[in-house]
Amino acid sequence: MKISLLCRGFPYSAEIISHVVWLYFRFALSFRDIEELMASRGIIVTYETIRQWTLKFGQG
Repeated sequence: MKISLLCRGFPYSAEIISHVVWLYFRFALSFRDIEELMASRGIIVTYETIRQWTLKFGQG
């Protein structure tokens, strides 16, 4: 199933969610590191939201 269909109902686009999940699994970054990276790009997302996305959309 396409990620855009899986991400329906989320306040962020599928591109942002997939980028965050990719950052987490590709690099050895913590949820808070990714939170800071996204904030530096003007996208406010909490580390808890990132954790939930990695559980839902991550390797599994």
